[in-house]
Amino acid sequence: MSDRRPLMPKATAVWLVENTALSFDQIAEFCGLHPLEVKGIADGEVAQGIKGMDPVTTGQLTREEIARAEKNLSHKLQLAVSKVELPPLPQTRKGPRYTPVSRRHDRPNAVLWILRNHPELKDSQIMRLVGTTKPTIAQIRDRTHWNSAQLTPQDPVTLGLCSQIDLDAEVKKAARRTERDRKDGGEEGERAGTLLPAAETTSPSRAEILAPKSSEPTEEETPEQEQARVFAKLKEMSSGPKDEEQNDD
Repeated sequence: MSDRRPLMPKATAVWLVENTALSFDQIAEFCGLHPLEVKGIADGEVAQGIKGMDPVTTGQLTREEIARAEKNLSHKLQLAVSKVELPPLPQTRKGPRYTPVSRRHDRPNAVLWILRNHPELKDSQIMRLVGTTKPTIAQIRDRTHWNSAQLTPQDPVTLGLCSQIDLDAEVKKAARRTERDRKDGGEEGERAGTLLPAAETTSPSRAEILAPKSSEPTEEETPEQEQARVFAKLKEMSSGPKDEEQNDD
């Protein structure tokens, strides 16, 4: 199908179905529709209530082109060359929104309304919506603006500074960012409060770190030392009662 399409393609298809002997395929190709949709228009099942638009009077087709296509069903209709040359569309550039001079005194009120009703919006988003500057936003937020006492919050959509679609898009973008930050913060908190695995807590290196260290090194006792220790204990036990009897006398 061709990239060029007539204005109001369904209304044009309705007129071609009612006023020409063109095939459904020819009309569908010209209007950018499906052949079954054109057949539905002919049967009265599609485009009910749509008034047909004459493409000849609007300069989109010529009588000769229609007659040529009616004689040859394989011929594809071609849009007539427009006699009016439209200027090229200006390229959209990113940057602060342009605000008419008559509306510029309303921008601080709009900024105040956004700060109160949508504090989740970044300064860059407010700048896009209202067309203000970052220092002005900071002054209104800190109440250091020269006209802070006279500012009243007003909806920027009502003031005509932005559209409701643009405002909703920025609010949804901020909500997605907030939700993403909340999830990232929650995952970090869960990781911080999670117990260490048993393999790590029972590892030899950790047991050595947590085990209390004795002040004196332990040495293995020889049989002679053990025997001397036992004899010394027995001697101490046997001498105890005798000392008590001597003290009694």
